[in-house]
Amino acid sequence: MIVVLGAGGDRDRQKRHEMGESAALLADHVIVTDDNPRSEDPALIRAAVMEGARSVTAPSQDQLAAVVEIADRRAAIFHAVSIARSGDYVLVLGKGHEQGQEVAGVIIPFDDRDELSEALQEHSGVES
Repeated sequence: MIVVLGAGGDRDRQKRHEMGESAALLADHVIVTDDNPRSEDPALIRAAVMEGARSVTAPSQDQLAAVVEIADRRAAIFHAVSIARSGDYVLVLGKGHEQGQEVAGVIIPFDDRDELSEALQEHSGVES
């Protein structure tokens, strides 16, 4: 399972570590990205999620999730699809139905569904 996730800015900061930790416990690959940073520094938000993901321990290194940080959400989604293999699940979490990314008071048009569909078409010729 490949998980793309981020945490929203100006929201519960305590959950960020937990989100990263949960993703790393359950997924094979975790890609931490931006998700509506609002007025906060997106790098600090990602760092908190990464800290949680990297805090996970396992009996052996090969059982740990691969964790990467890709700030650009579109690039993160495309990366997730590019590393997926037959039988893998790609979960893009956090934004759901939202059609914009809120950054510093500005809403930038962005839809996870459209980006995922485009990534699938580009990498495998599959339509979602």
